[in-house]
Amino acid sequence: MTIIQPNSTLSRSSKKKIAVIGGGIIGSITTWYLTNNGQDVVLIDPALKEPINRFGMLNGSSASLGVLMGHVYRRSTGRSWQLRRRSMELWPDWVSKLKTTKFPLKIEYPLVQLASSEKEATILKNLSQDPTRVGLELLNENSFNNLSRSFPGKHFGGLISHLDGRIDPLQLQSCLIDSFNKLQVKLVYEKVKSVIRRSKLNQKRWQIQFFNGKTISSDYVVLCASMGVKNLLKPLGYTRDIEPILGQALEMHLADNKVNWTGWPAVLINQGINIIPQEANTFLLGATLEPGIHPNIRAINEMKEMKGTAPKWLKNASTKHLWYALRGRPIDRAAPILEKLEDGLIIATGHYRNGVLLAPATAEWIYKAITNQE
Repeated sequence: MTIIQPNSTLSRSSKKKIAVIGGGIIGSITTWYLTNNGQDVVLIDPALKEPINRFGMLNGSSASLGVLMGHVYRRSTGRSWQLRRRSMELWPDWVSKLKTTKFPLKIEYPLVQLASSEKEATILKNLSQDPTRVGLELLNENSFNNLSRSFPGKHFGGLISHLDGRIDPLQLQSCLIDSFNKLQVKLVYEKVKSVIRRSKLNQKRWQIQFFNGKTISSDYVVLCASMGVKNLLKPLGYTRDIEPILGQALEMHLADNKVNWTGWPAVLINQGINIIPQEANTFLLGATLEPGIHPNIRAINEMKEMKGTAPKWLKNASTKHLWYALRGRPIDRAAPILEKLEDGLIIATGHYRNGVLLAPATAEWIYKAITNQE
């Protein structure tokens, strides 16, 4: 990533005033990247004034587990694969630029994906033998022979990805807010009522109207707020349907006397459920549960039981904390939606499973769309 220093001067024709609506990971990373590359960005989201934590009903980013599953992705063609590959190229450098002494952001490695059947084990084995992929190793009985706690599952095998893992989303958001302060990014803590297209040549093309009656003008509008996109686009003549999907996660406390996670990977995935070791006797357990928009006790219990494959230590763990969030999933379109709808209007939303993972590639795509490199 080529980053222009914040004090650099660009010509008036190349420097744009950009309004980013939606302050989750996608909107925030985009704001950071555009600002560092010389653009004049305002980030709009009332949730930006809220504390960064995991309590109650959250936005999708705060409820995320921050899993980076790029290299172990099973496809090797298509847009999703390209976005994943590019993001995994960018993340190490971006983390080094975002981290601070106060917020020591890092990528935690590795990621292990367990096979839930012989068929899936064969798929994972084929991935490990693909010469175009790096950092993949087939799981065997000697891979994790010093485990402090046993893996779940029926032991069909699995795959170790040494270049996949996770980023703590709360640390990431804290680093971004800290960066906004240093870059003097303007943050607007208001809810957007409408986006208005203007036609006069001597005016900026877009006007953002808030519910408090105030307005701002911009050359570009970038829509990153999944659940609000439909209502903002409809008056402009566009239809992009997005449905709410519930993500749920648990912070679990272990009843055993072990004090660490010796031998464990940063992320273990079993049947779409993520286990993320934390300090001492705690771990995170989470998944994107697609049916419904309200917490489902049955679904939570399925997570805790790992669909019937949970080891004893997991079954005996108690729930320390539960959090959940609605995420937007595109209807009849591939996720995420990345479109330049017209001059000055961009939509970048619907990252309902992979917001943290795809944030760098999304921000880069938006920058190219704004500077007409797409």
